[in-house]
Amino acid sequence: MNNALRSFGLPIDAVLPDIRATLAAHPSLVLEAPPGAGKTTAVPLALLDEPWLQQRKILMLEPRRIAARAAARRMASLLGEAVGQTVGYAMRMDRKIGPNTRIEVVTEGILVRRLQNDPELSDVALVIFDEFHERSLDADLGLALTLEARAALRDDLKVLVMSATLDGVAVASLLDNAPIVRSAGQSYPVTTRYLERSADSDIVAETVRMTRHVLREESGSVLVFLPGVGEIRRVAEALKTNVPSDVILAPLYGDLSPADQDQAIRPAADGKRKIVLATSIAETSLTIDGVTIVIDSGRARSPVFDPTSGMSRLETIKVTASAAAQRRGRAGRTAPGVCYRLWTEAEDRALIPFPQPEIAAADLAPLALELAVWGVQDATTLQWLTAPPSAALAQARTLLISLGALDADGIITPHGRAMAARPLHPRLAHMLILARAQNQESLAAVIATLISERDPFRGEAARSDRDLRSRIEAIVKGRSPHSDSSSLKRLLESARKLTTSPWVMPDHSAILDHTGPLLAFAYPDRIARRRDNGRGVYQLANGRGATIDAIDPLAQEDYLTVAALDGDKAAARIFLAAPLDHSDLDRLFSNQITQHTLVAWDDRSRAVQAVVQRKLNALVLSEKPAAMTEDQLIQAVAAGIRSLGLNALPWDHDTNSLRTRVIFAQTHDPDGQWPDWSDQALLDNLEQWLGPYLNGANRESQFNRIKLHDALLAQLPWSQQQHLDRFAPSHLVVPSGSRLPLAYEENGVVLAVRLQEMFGATVTPTVMDGRMAVTLHLLSPAHRPVQVTQDLIGFWDRSYVDVKRDLKGRYPKHAWPDDPRTAPPTARAKPRQR
Repeated sequence: MNNALRSFGLPIDAVLPDIRATLAAHPSLVLEAPPGAGKTTAVPLALLDEPWLQQRKILMLEPRRIAARAAARRMASLLGEAVGQTVGYAMRMDRKIGPNTRIEVVTEGILVRRLQNDPELSDVALVIFDEFHERSLDADLGLALTLEARAALRDDLKVLVMSATLDGVAVASLLDNAPIVRSAGQSYPVTTRYLERSADSDIVAETVRMTRHVLREESGSVLVFLPGVGEIRRVAEALKTNVPSDVILAPLYGDLSPADQDQAIRPAADGKRKIVLATSIAETSLTIDGVTIVIDSGRARSPVFDPTSGMSRLETIKVTASAAAQRRGRAGRTAPGVCYRLWTEAEDRALIPFPQPEIAAADLAPLALELAVWGVQDATTLQWLTAPPSAALAQARTLLISLGALDADGIITPHGRAMAARPLHPRLAHMLILARAQNQESLAAVIATLISERDPFRGEAARSDRDLRSRIEAIVKGRSPHSDSSSLKRLLESARKLTTSPWVMPDHSAILDHTGPLLAFAYPDRIARRRDNGRGVYQLANGRGATIDAIDPLAQEDYLTVAALDGDKAAARIFLAAPLDHSDLDRLFSNQITQHTLVAWDDRSRAVQAVVQRKLNALVLSEKPAAMTEDQLIQAVAAGIRSLGLNALPWDHDTNSLRTRVIFAQTHDPDGQWPDWSDQALLDNLEQWLGPYLNGANRESQFNRIKLHDALLAQLPWSQQQHLDRFAPSHLVVPSGSRLPLAYEENGVVLAVRLQEMFGATVTPTVMDGRMAVTLHLLSPAHRPVQVTQDLIGFWDRSYVDVKRDLKGRYPKHAWPDDPRTAPPTARAKPRQR
């Protein structure tokens, strides 16, 4: 039967004529079809005989490998064929494409590779972006490159973007206002039930409880959505001992073998029920026959990249409203169903509508490398639904330059092209290429596979054993008490497919000696040096800290290369690492190791440290004492004083007095060009005014050597010093002949003097060339204040009699004349007789 006339018995059938007609007339189309409409299966087959294809291929992108395989198998079965005939699939290290294949279902990275090798897509007439609402990084990049290729080379290339929950108007606008066709979804009703309380406390326990409930109360198979593999395993462990004999437990996640994935997807045998424990991989594109019940934990695992640290970490987040709708729809694909949501209705109303596009929060190193291969230096010249963030893209290009993939101008190098040809993250591709030159490509391939795939160790071993080498040993041997043999075999086969030279099984000696050094090729910024005596604290070459449990054997290693850590900004936890020797660094990174003299103030010892350091990026490999110049000493001591504060300097009475007098003069004589001796000004200019007077002091305990008074006075020319002594003198000579210090305060100048020493004075003392009266603090013979005044004559006339009456009895040995204005001044207890 002509595929254009075929009915598939799916809701999408109603709009297939519109899809065919629109694509015949337009270069682009946006198809909005909710879960269960059948778009993934029916649309490519319905278009297979369109005249405008001219016997060329349809390329359909799926966001996940499991969905790509399932879609290809479903379409092939509808044609009565095996996969690899009319319909085939291609993904990393798995390909079933034949000479007569017309529909290729590929994962999104395959499209980018095809475009890089053949920008015209010469044998392709239509590119379909399925489930585009997931907004994967590869999908966004693939669409941007496809649109540029079409504009420059293939104006006849058609583009169809299909989505279940995406804002189709925005995509249509990106595709030059492409038409939008909308399809109805599945018609089976789904009842939604919520918890009456939040399940934040223990998702696993709540999931187990709810699963047991639905097994008792509902019929049909169950699809359970959980955040990750760890939760899947714990739920399975809790259920396996007491589920009925007719119930099959089937995990479903990306790193399972295709056979195990198929077991989860295929219908349960007659008389059996199935509980499928899945990650978000089962949200779209898959129909699991017999499922009428969905239990949704409401959580998903999402990678978050931190450009400031260069690290990614997985975070468990709440699902979005659109993802929850997709999950709910799984219960009604083949019959009426029910969806149990492990959150409250109030929490449901608070869910954000759509997920953040991966391009906004991902490690952009792979994208930056692909753009460089494409020849794009300015990403804004491409058409993006969401443009890559400039900061993350710049950080990615810096990494690629350090790996030799780009030159200093951002142009792709031959090494970069070789890296891009490997189906790996640029770091791992770089490692694999360098490992081949050292005859260690097979070992590097196992390392790359381990890092790219899920940790094969399970349970406590995965948490307690941080040594990457133990995983490699398990893969090489094909057995381990911490992993199943099928997973280890699959990882070994994946590693074999990465090598370009003949496979050589890594031996025990190579694993021990070369794992850390090879890993350092991929993660030179994560080479770590131990900072303590075995407490598991390390310094990374990127300048950040990292920790590992002190009881872990790796904590005794002086150097590690870290493969995985959580990205915490303060002190990241090390999840996987391998040791390396100091000699490995000299051998592998001699051209990146720098040596320079560091003279700096050390806050811990409160002294200047002068050392010659050998460094790999921010990592200090060794250091030894070094000589320092006078300028280096001055700079370092100045930094120390700024850290400690001005009070660390040896301020005495005369120096403080000098400073306060100059500050007073600056305030009251602004035309005098006085220097600024505020705290900030002195700190800002330490090197200039204090540097020549350090007298060799290089630690806080030696600061008493500093000639601070001389350093300050040297800023005043001789004429200004003389003017200061007249304008704001340090002392005044009082009538008794005593030379007493003046105190310069914010509101005036104070002279503290015993009352008897001012006898005979008929004028209040002044400063500022007579413009400011000195505030007299007149003291008793015991140096206690009896009067504060700026009017000495007024004091003699009005207050002295009362003071004399109060104090004469207490101080009978001191003079208390009736007329202080004519009495002789004295600094003694009894005045001398003339």
